[in-house]
Amino acid sequence: MAEGTRTEETWSNGPQVGPALSVVGPGGGETIVLGTTRMRVLEDGSHTGHRLAIAESVLAPHTQGPPQHRHARHDEGFYILSGTVRFTVGDEDHDATAGTLVMVPPGTPHTFANPTDQPATMLSTFTPDLYVQYFRDLQQVLTDGRSLTPQANAEAMSRYATEPATDLA
Repeated sequence: MAEGTRTEETWSNGPQVGPALSVVGPGGGETIVLGTTRMRVLEDGSHTGHRLAIAESVLAPHTQGPPQHRHARHDEGFYILSGTVRFTVGDEDHDATAGTLVMVPPGTPHTFANPTDQPATMLSTFTPDLYVQYFRDLQQVLTDGRSLTPQANAEAMSRYATEPATDLA
């Protein structure tokens, strides 16, 4: 065996258990379009025992994000790949640029937006994976020709242990 070459045996100490390796190449994954945001689901939880989901999102310039909300059952992480994303937590704004990681624990009111003239790209994690279906549900509302009203959004959120953070002072 050539130096630096790995066999399956060198990757683990025993037989492989669980789902097979998942590889999503450039342009792969499921695409979800929500207004001016294009999301590419790279892992929907089906290869991680539903412990983790990962998505790449491109926010067009001047994209307003979702209404401020809080998750009861999952952490959400955002790694900024390019551009600037403004995170609002309660009444505080945080501008995150490329190379910044923002972690939002359960119960923390938050939203995000791209206030700039350039697109912004971020990698998002959801642990566990339950929130990916929320984005699919929102896309279905739009596909059905219905409006994405605050009520429709709140209804979809409620199915995934999430609620609007409307009671903020």
